[in-house]
Amino acid sequence: MDDHHQENLKELFARFFDAEQAESYVEDVHQAERIFHEHPAPEPDAMLIANLKANIAISLDSRRVKRFRRRLYEVAGIAAAIVILAIASVQLLEKSDLPPENDVYTASLLPTVIWESDDIAADDADLAIFTAEVEQIEYEIHTLQSGEELIDSEGPVTELEMELEEINDEFWKG
Repeated sequence: MDDHHQENLKELFARFFDAEQAESYVEDVHQAERIFHEHPAPEPDAMLIANLKANIAISLDSRRVKRFRRRLYEVAGIAAAIVILAIASVQLLEKSDLPPENDVYTASLLPTVIWESDDIAADDADLAIFTAEVEQIEYEIHTLQSGEELIDSEGPVTELEMELEEINDEFWKG
């Protein structure tokens, strides 16, 4: 060991130990280096080195193959998802070109004039009749609850029952 390295080693040991111990540890390191130089390690056989390199190459190749397969599966999964989304979006676009059946049917029930009007009940005759019938039934129910007699009525309860049955029949048929 040259003097420069020996001085650096003394400084390092002096930070952790007193001067006498630091000198002893530097001498121990110097003795270990001398023993290593006197008894060098045997060189490994060329065949052993070649076998180790071959084993490393095989293990690296298998890792590359596994990594490649894993990435291939990931890419295939992403590609499959993109294809499914593309097919679904094309089908949705094809369906959206046709007019929706329910919207057309609902819009055709009421004329455009009624949609634009502020008073729908007055513009639609059927709706006006239905509204008048509902108001009449409300009036009759209120009269029955208050105990008063209905004007121009033979039997208020039977007439009301008959009207409710008619409405129920029309509701379930329509």
